[in-house]
Amino acid sequence: MSSALSERQRDELHRALLEYLLKSGFQDAYDALAKHTGLESYVPDPKGRYALLLEKKWLSTIRLQKKNLELENRVRQLEQELDSAPNARRGASVTNWYPQQTARHTLLGHRQPITDVAFHPRFSQLATASEDTTIKIYDWETGELEQTLKGHTKPVQSIEFDHAGQYLGKLTPSHQVSCASDLSIKLWDAMQAWKNHRFCLKTLRGHQEWVRAVAVSDDGRLIVSGSSDQTVRLWDAESGESRTEFHGHEHVVECVAFAPTCAYDAIRSLAGIQVAKTNPHASQPGQYFVSGARDKSIRLWSQQGQCLRVLYGHDNWIRGLTFSPNGQFLLSVSDDKTMRVWDLWSARCIKVLDAHNHFVTSIAWGRGLVSNSESNTNTAPINVLATGSVDLSVKVWAP
Repeated sequence: MSSALSERQRDELHRALLEYLLKSGFQDAYDALAKHTGLESYVPDPKGRYALLLEKKWLSTIRLQKKNLELENRVRQLEQELDSAPNARRGASVTNWYPQQTARHTLLGHRQPITDVAFHPRFSQLATASEDTTIKIYDWETGELEQTLKGHTKPVQSIEFDHAGQYLGKLTPSHQVSCASDLSIKLWDAMQAWKNHRFCLKTLRGHQEWVRAVAVSDDGRLIVSGSSDQTVRLWDAESGESRTEFHGHEHVVECVAFAPTCAYDAIRSLAGIQVAKTNPHASQPGQYFVSGARDKSIRLWSQQGQCLRVLYGHDNWIRGLTFSPNGQFLLSVSDDKTMRVWDLWSARCIKVLDAHNHFVTSIAWGRGLVSNSESNTNTAPINVLATGSVDLSVKVWAP
């Protein structure tokens, strides 16, 4: 059998073995090895180069094996961290995703409970509203606080970017919308962020009590709001006028959300609505939206004012609603500390998650720039989700 060792290496190994056997008192083994290797004339030397050589090699091998194991464990740990890190391009490639595990990041900074969260549609920015009357802008990928907006004099109840990262409608480049317990809805100029301040452009009034929630249609034409007066209102974003008032909830309306156009098939199937595909308005944004209230119900509305479906399941106030990017699911959060996932085709709850240790007040699905090819980059929903809570924390969820 051929040996992997050279002649010199074999000779050194034999001499080191002879030193070890003699030192250990294995005389018979020593004599046999010396005879078979032709080293009967070899004279062991306790101070020679072969003394303790075998032990040193053995200990060195053990140390290398331990180091290799440590490095392999570290590589696996880094791979897991890389896989779990929120990433727009990686998250966008996951289909039919909804939260099924623990959150990736926890963001802190507000001094009072979180009331709402909203993602910027193009950049990795997450806006958070709080009862401390401020709005904070975070980088959701790094968790760093970028800016604090001050303007409201009472708790900020809701906040939302428009489809272009502008405001809440399609007025001018980069605006933002918020509402508060001062009965108002405010439109902000978000383009002045580089000057470290933003301007309030317009104030909408119409609700009789606190305005607790606002949302913007994907084309920026419409604004929907919910209030303590138990009503939902639909607004024209350009003119600021209230178009329709919706009644049905029996308690304070806490949250509202427009359905994406990709959810229309499921909603129409659920409600038994038939719309011709040739209808030019069949896929127009803003046709359907949902609202959640303290009566523990979620209501699905049409733009015309019809309540299409009522969902029950939470054990406490409904505090936040959002649709999945594929239009298959509706996600809701509640003061019962849970997050629920609803299948839009059947209106059944298919998943319940323990989201926070206290009341869950808000939820938002992320948007961002996604590259569909080397030369084509579009703004699209990505698989990152944020929830806010009375425990003063904001959690970021991702695949």
